[in-house]
Amino acid sequence: MSKVHLIEHPLIQHKMALIRDIETGPKEFRELVDETALLMAYEVTRDIALEEIEIETPMGVAKCQTIAGKKIGIIPILRAGLGMVNSMLELIPAAKVGHIGVYRDPKTLQPVEYYCKLPPDINERDLIVVDPMLATGGSAIAAIQFIKDRGGKNIKLMVLIAAPEGIQAVQEAHPDVDIFTGAIDERLDENGYIVPGLGDAGDRLFGTK
Repeated sequence: MSKVHLIEHPLIQHKMALIRDIETGPKEFRELVDETALLMAYEVTRDIALEEIEIETPMGVAKCQTIAGKKIGIIPILRAGLGMVNSMLELIPAAKVGHIGVYRDPKTLQPVEYYCKLPPDINERDLIVVDPMLATGGSAIAAIQFIKDRGGKNIKLMVLIAAPEGIQAVQEAHPDVDIFTGAIDERLDENGYIVPGLGDAGDRLFGTK
């Protein structure tokens, strides 16, 4: 069974409080999501393999650690996942970015794919799927399956807020995918929204309704 990593760093929790606030406007909301994703990326990439090299400093030779092993891919689930990408690229500029478009049918609550564009060497990369919300889990499960169908193997899921129902669903569908989240909320409501959550992340990011 996959592991759930609840990231409780004080800076992340502080920003999460502001992100949830109904009074936070689109501009500040985008900035906060971006900043929180950057902080969370430190934890998600904690187990990246390192190798020892020698560096010539002004004072002599130092033995240092540098990133080794597989490259990284960042896969946002459109459209809200886009709000988490830019800061992660600042931290990992060599990462490649794919895009998966999935929307949730408002009647059935089931995911519907409308776009999928992934790096051609996806099977050679450690992949981080990003989306602000893990609600029913349908979109994340579908996106991860799309990636696996195209050869992706080493996959992590990074979200700001998760519902217990979504966590359980992802773990059952993809027991090999670890979940990283800044909060685990109470439940889903009858419409599949996280309570207390933060509302619709896409609408708040882009100022739409």
